[in-house]
Amino acid sequence: MNPHAPKPLTILIVEDQDDLRSLLIDTMTRLGGFRAIGAADGVAGLEAVMQHAPDCVIVDVLMPQLDGFQFVQAMRGDPQTAAIPLIVLTALAQEANQFRGMALGADKYLLKPARPAQLVAAVREVLAITEAQRHARQELLAQQEPPEMR
Repeated sequence: MNPHAPKPLTILIVEDQDDLRSLLIDTMTRLGGFRAIGAADGVAGLEAVMQHAPDCVIVDVLMPQLDGFQFVQAMRGDPQTAAIPLIVLTALAQEANQFRGMALGADKYLLKPARPAQLVAAVREVLAITEAQRHARQELLAQQEPPEMR
């Protein structure tokens, strides 16, 4: 092992389904070349963020204790974690949910099941977002009317 090689970026997967969490960790590690770790719910996810300082977080929405929307809100509300790239990966396809996820501060909103290559590309994409770009997107979303739930 080369001691001068760059350390792989860390991706945190917050997903309550054990099989899917394991699959996503494997995808990020093998296909993306990342160091991937997992958490089984939003509370454990926030603890993992503080403990591991990941470079990017992928979070499900429908989870016990603290759902993905609350998780995103907590991350964006804490100056220590506000700049960490966030991807929401969920089965909630309604436009109102997508708007909510993005308005709360997610950098990307992907629907399950996402193809492995699509997910790795999304991680690379959000890792490249600057704080200024994130702020500009939030300003734009704040001016829009949220879609109605159907």
